[in-house]
Amino acid sequence: MPNVEMGKIHDIPVPEEACVEDVTKSDLAHEIRHPHHEIYAEALLRYPTDEHFDKIEEAKLRRKLDYKILPLLGICYFFYYVDKTTLSYAAIFGIKDDLSLSSIDYSWLSSIFYFGWLVWAIPSNLIMQRSPPGWYLAVNIFLWGALLMAQAGAHNFSGLAALRALSGAFEAIADPAFMLITSMYYTRPEQPIRIAVWYSFNGVGVAGGGLIGYAIGHINGALQSWRYEFLIIGAFCSFWGIVLFLLVPNSPAKFRGFSHDERLMMIARMRQNQTGVEQQHINWGQVMEAILDYKSWLFFFLGFTGNIPNGGISNFSTLVIQGLGFDTLHTALLGIPQGVLVVIWIALGAACSHYMPKNCRTLASAIFMIPTIAGAFGFLFAPADAYVGRLICFYLTGSYQASFVICLSVLIGNTGGQSKKMIVSGMIWLGACLGNIISPFFYKSEQAPSYRLGIGSLLVANFLELALFFVLRYSFMWENKRKEKIREQMRQDGRLQTANETAFKDLTDKENPNFEYIY
Repeated sequence: MPNVEMGKIHDIPVPEEACVEDVTKSDLAHEIRHPHHEIYAEALLRYPTDEHFDKIEEAKLRRKLDYKILPLLGICYFFYYVDKTTLSYAAIFGIKDDLSLSSIDYSWLSSIFYFGWLVWAIPSNLIMQRSPPGWYLAVNIFLWGALLMAQAGAHNFSGLAALRALSGAFEAIADPAFMLITSMYYTRPEQPIRIAVWYSFNGVGVAGGGLIGYAIGHINGALQSWRYEFLIIGAFCSFWGIVLFLLVPNSPAKFRGFSHDERLMMIARMRQNQTGVEQQHINWGQVMEAILDYKSWLFFFLGFTGNIPNGGISNFSTLVIQGLGFDTLHTALLGIPQGVLVVIWIALGAACSHYMPKNCRTLASAIFMIPTIAGAFGFLFAPADAYVGRLICFYLTGSYQASFVICLSVLIGNTGGQSKKMIVSGMIWLGACLGNIISPFFYKSEQAPSYRLGIGSLLVANFLELALFFVLRYSFMWENKRKEKIREQMRQDGRLQTANETAFKDLTDKENPNFEYIY
């Protein structure tokens, strides 16, 4: 324990030699109100301020967290995105002809996946709060893999549509769970890069989907190629769900593979976030605050505008590329550079967010909207026979992913209170659902291969998203000024609590006077 003569938790003086358990039995147990309140209280006693961390030991801990968390989430996100693009590859492998799907049927199959997501997103988030989050995520992943395999047995539109709706419901928890796990183990300055790492597997999924599609296209079996697509990818998803169940953490207090001292530092590091700790009861007051908070709706609209491009590209990218004159197998391969570029965009966005001055995340997001807007204009107005040029322009449209990833870190860093976090993270993905639902209908088969309405919808959404970044920026600046006025009044009245006193209370960002918004 550091050489501290007197620690202070909730105004209770604690001599260094005092028994931690004796203290937590009284006031600390009441204040922290968490199943593992003893270790949270002990963490604050061991590290009363951030200056008590040994920086070398903290760096070792951070690297160990990276090794144990990020590969699990990244590989999961890889399957998560490959899963969502299976229909796109099934389209070039003949599913439309085999199941007699019209162009409107295909658009509905693209959208109906998100209807299941839309209905189940908020309830699933609240169930996760009452459950061990890692295990809940793993079970959902196993089930979505099983449903994907079941889609291989579909023989008509209605059967496939029902299975895709159920798949969407089980996938609704993935993004919120990844965001929750990131917020539980990383400080706000560390979060953008970690989110970028697991989200970049989205691009790996695009590239990997191309390779998998190319390989499956060479299978000469008893089944049609598109059925193998569903079977093989679904089997891998379910297998990874089992791996996650065994390895993914549920709580910093019970993270296997870490010593007791490492867990204490792991917990104490989260003090600076001031966003509370995991709670397994639903605070309905926080739920109502989240619904009435205008910032929640800004994130909802961000999810909506950010995913109008995503819904079209994820389901129609292969058809757009094929429409430029490439055969089936080369179309699958040309998905690889598209995915590689997504990874590069996200990596550049994370680096930009990390190295720019404090509170420049929304500005970094705005910067990465420029290539996607330029690419959309180029694709729309380039000569019809400029196939390579139009393909490059289409690839450029993926830069919006970097902007969205940076703003995910803004969301999890700016929401306090466990129940409120569950609702707000659910709302951005609720908006994402609606964007993904409507976007496929902008891609009209009679407009192939230019898909002018589809690319036009991408362009309009990009401009709206760009405007939202500045609305968010100035909203948070205004909120911080209000917060400082409140803190100043509380200082004068002698009511302002220390960072330790508010760190692990289940306070929302509005309730916590020590909370400061990032932007």
